[in-house]
Formats: sequence, structure tokens, C-alpha cells
Amino acid sequence: MDIAQDPEFCSMIDRLRDEILEGAEGDRKAFEELAAIDDPEEFARVLTAPGQPLWAREIAAFRLGLVRDPRAFEALVLLLNHRDPERCVSAAYALARLGDPRTARAAAALATNELRVAYALLPVRLLADLRAPESVPALVTVLERRLASDDPHWRVGVACAEGLGALGDPRALPALEAALPHPRLGRAAAEALARLPR
Repeated sequence: MDIAQDPEFCSMIDRLRDEILEGAEGDRKAFEELAAIDDPEEFARVLTAPGQPLWAREIAAFRLGLVRDPRAFEALVLLLNHRDPERCVSAAYALARLGDPRTARAAAALATNELRVAYALLPVRLLADLRAPESVPALVTVLERRLASDDPHWRVGVACAEGLGALGDPRALPALEAALPHPRLGRAAAEALARLPR
């Protein structure tokens, strides 16, 4: 697929265009120029040049990720851990396509960092997509931490259960069974258990 026609790329560009609409004329011009080019070396320069705005780094990292350029890795991981969920979505999409062997380890570290659990939803979903050796242990760990009935981050637990069901690994059985009585996790856990080999 032509990157310019990629739905996630178009969504990111629309979001960033709205973000800088109120900015200086120079920012708007620079944005349109960067959004239109197709030069990995220019994107790499943006990632390393000092003083680049976040929107420019995001475009550069995303574009490099889609062409499997490992220079995108560090910037995409930082964006995966951003407080803005839409930035996390774009970063996860690019990381899933980057093919860097470090991605699963980084996603597992972000997902299991209890201090950042409010931002763990996209790393959890990325782990399920990657189907890496790190995926099941990390998802089980995060799910087990979400089992308290009053846990405010239950959506992360639901994503863990869904991911474990998609992965179909029997190592997830104890954690999913433990989640069955949970008022918000139970349904996702039951559906995941139905997909596990017995």
C-alpha cells in the first residue's frame, strides 16, 4: 500500500494538522512539506536534529517505522508511552510494522510498569499483535495485577484477556480463570478461555 493512502497515516496527518492549525505560519508550511516528502534520510535527520517539534518527530518516526528503518525505534517507543492515546495508537501501528527485535521487550517493559499503568493499553495490545516470546508472560503479569474488583485500570485487564485469548497459549489458563469472577473482566476472560487449547 502507498503510505499516503495508509488509513493510519492519513489519520495521524489529519490529527497533527488540527494540532498545529493555530500555530505560526512557518510551522504550518514546515508541516505540509514534511507530510509530503518521501525521503528516509530526511526523516532520520528530523529525528536527530535539535529543537524539532513533537509533531515533526512523530511524522518522521512513523514513516521510518513503516519502511522498517531501525532508526525509528527509540522515538516510536517514547511515543508509545506518551500521555496522548492517539499518539500511542500511531506509535503502536508503526512499531508493529517496524520488525525490530527490541520492540517486544520494550512493549513488555511499558506494559508491566505499574507506575505507568494508566498508559499501558496500547503496549498491551501491541504485545498481542507481536506474538513474541515476551507477550504471554507480560500479559499474564498485567492481568493478575488488575484482578482487584475496584481496580481503576480494568480496561487494561480486558485488553490483556483479549490478547491472551488471541495468542491461545495455555500458560494463560490460571490468570484467565482467576479473572472469571471479576465484574468487568469476567466476560473477556471467559471468551479468551474458550479459545485456549485444553
